Amino acid sequence: MKEYIINSPQLQSLKKRISGVFVWGVCWLMWIYLLIPLVTLSSWLLGDKKMTDEMRWFGGYKSLLELLEIYFVTLLALAMLWLCWVCFRALRIRTTRPASHKIVGDADLCAFYQVETDELEQCRNASLITVYFDDHGHIVRLDPHISVNEKD
Repeated sequence: MKEYIINSPQLQSLKKRISGVFVWGVCWLMWIYLLIPLVTLSSWLLGDKKMTDEMRWFGGYKSLLELLEIYFVTLLALAMLWLCWVCFRALRIRTTRPASHKIVGDADLCAFYQVETDELEQCRNASLITVYFDDHGHIVRLDPHISVNEKD
């Protein structure tokens, strides 16, 4: 069996690849931002002399409480941004008019995917279908395996 399309990044547009790398980088920066202070705190609590001196130099537990307050506010801001995004998307989906969705017929569907009408009907009656793609992501062949009528 050939590789899935999702494992073929060359089929993605340049814009999607760049945005994916950007999101990946932002997520790793957030993890590093949140984990480095935990490593420092763990070293300090375990009695590492170098870290103990560093914690005393920066104000000890008082500065730790200030940092925890900053982290809490940051996490709260991130959660609020996420909730605003979820609400915005939910409202956007609700306000989308159903009339804006175009109803596609079988002829349009077959023309778009370059599939014959009888292949489409066979695939509708099948419960398992294998779809073969070329190197550019276009459908080459449909192979219906188990027909609904054969199961009964």
